[in-house]
Amino acid sequence: MALDAGYKGRTYPPTAVYEVGREKIREFADAIGDPNPVYRDPAVAQDLGHRDVLAPPTFPIVITWPAALLIINDPELGMDFSRVLHADQKFVYARPIYADDQLTATVVIEDVSERMGQGFLSTRTDLATVDGEHVVSGYSKLVVVGAES
Repeated sequence: MALDAGYKGRTYPPTAVYEVGREKIREFADAIGDPNPVYRDPAVAQDLGHRDVLAPPTFPIVITWPAALLIINDPELGMDFSRVLHADQKFVYARPIYADDQLTATVVIEDVSERMGQGFLSTRTDLATVDGEHVVSGYSKLVVVGAES
């Protein structure tokens, strides 16, 4: 089944609030093998001008992946996840993520196309505080191998 091109521009509702904690940041830093103390020690972070420990640059995936499930599990879009390749991922920051942040994720389908029998889906997931402050946007490109019309 081909992806529904009519989904271009679709915005999904914001996710539930994700409360960023020091322990989650430390666990993520451990998982990626980054010993930087700014991810673990509030005093080090504050000495560098931050209000609390900050999250590593790829930490938003912890929040954006569950939000992406809104798209993946949307039966009307027509995505067969068993045929999906993750082609690209990047994060563009307005400011760092801190241990005391409360964030929601809003997913937007930026583009849907088909070329040479493959489906292409580009998404943007915006993370914002509960007060509406934009923190970071995650951009993802997926390829659905063998998407047929």
